[in-house]
Amino acid sequence: MANKKIIKERVPTRERAPEDRIKDFEEVNQGYTFELAVKEAERCLQCPYNYAPCIKGCPVHINIPGFISKLVQHRDNPDKAVREALGVIWQCNALPATTGRVCPQEDQCEKNCVMGKLGDKINIGKLERFVADYAREHGIDEELLSEMIPNIEKKEQSVAIVGAGPAGLTAAGELARQGYRVTMFEALHEAGGVLMYGIPEFRLPKAIVEKEINKLKTLGVDIRTDHIVGRTVTVDELLNEYDAVFISSGAGTPRLVNVPGVNLNGIYTANEFLTRINLMKAYKFPEYDTPIYVGEKVVVIGAGNTAMDAARSARRFGVDVTITYRRGEEFVSAREEEVEHAKQEGIKFEFLINPVEFIGDENGKVKAVKFEKMKLLDEVDSRGKRKIQGTGEYVTLPADTVIIAIGKTPNRLIINTSDFKVERGKIVVDENMMTSVEGVFAGGDAIRGEATVILAMGDGRKAAKAIDEYLKNKSQ
Repeated sequence: MANKKIIKERVPTRERAPEDRIKDFEEVNQGYTFELAVKEAERCLQCPYNYAPCIKGCPVHINIPGFISKLVQHRDNPDKAVREALGVIWQCNALPATTGRVCPQEDQCEKNCVMGKLGDKINIGKLERFVADYAREHGIDEELLSEMIPNIEKKEQSVAIVGAGPAGLTAAGELARQGYRVTMFEALHEAGGVLMYGIPEFRLPKAIVEKEINKLKTLGVDIRTDHIVGRTVTVDELLNEYDAVFISSGAGTPRLVNVPGVNLNGIYTANEFLTRINLMKAYKFPEYDTPIYVGEKVVVIGAGNTAMDAARSARRFGVDVTITYRRGEEFVSAREEEVEHAKQEGIKFEFLINPVEFIGDENGKVKAVKFEKMKLLDEVDSRGKRKIQGTGEYVTLPADTVIIAIGKTPNRLIINTSDFKVERGKIVVDENMMTSVEGVFAGGDAIRGEATVILAMGDGRKAAKAIDEYLKNKSQ
């Protein structure tokens, strides 16, 4: 290690030019080639497993130096390098092609990367994505899966999982690999949850999500779509048929802005807007006969990742898009990469303005949004953000389409039809992820409110371990 030359600059990944990518929904980031991946992997300082800050920062605790080292160790044999790297990743994460694309690595594994003290932090997410993509494109993942299945010792006990999003998919994979009979119940007509309906094609192609889901089916997971737990079947009924239940129903209820005119035509929640585009394939119109109306001037309210996704999706319909946020730019919660991509694509930003009225025309269609200008105060709130206050000054922005992206909350259907302990709309769990109902566990956005994909996956992994322990004790 002492003679190793330190390479301070991160090896960049390839990206499509903004002027090309705003014309379609094809993926923006093109990832690494094997050669570029090895160059980036060589920069890793290979911190010891018990010390590595990147592992501690990962919600599912992937052995990051371990998988990166395989790329360097077998640099002359790409298939072997990727096969061994994927084996390391799969010990903790069954969905690396997804997490490599959508995880906020800069706030998690990369945040405390030791290399960052010397230069650029290691591009962990893009290396994880490379391994997953190369394995998928060369059939390596299928080989590993086929080798794994004969070694799984089947159990008689069964687990029902409510919701086929990131937490549910992760728990299903972990439990299936331990031999349990797993059945998933998904309300929509496709599994994947937010991975399918909430993230645009240009950030996470649906074919990749489908491939990840098919791996679970190969492991024997039974996925039943169009099943609304709380209506089609209740949690109590699931408990009568299965030995344990895991609730991972997400946060699918959007928050609205409580100001006059919010019910005007032309106003979407980001949840509805993205779902129409993704699940109904509006981005492929007229190939799919499900268009979505987007006016000439679109105003997006909010500045999180969902707001960026909605704004960048709208921009691809060739219209003028403005993102508005009641705080300053330094408080934007979206990933830096997504904000930079939005700017590159010609999306405008207006900060320190807060909507107070949606203005409609004589036909009940939105035509403008009135905002109050805000100012930052020195006092901070409970989240550590500086408080804001209205100035009494107003500005009006023309808009024939408005997209509200100010967050989501858990769906109340399951809560209202089951006897769970609930606080502020979220299911309460103990240190073992069990709810107040014996045998029922929960995780992801159902217990957190709106959070990241990888945090949900971390919950799914933790819950699977807890369910395994619970069922072992139950059978004794």
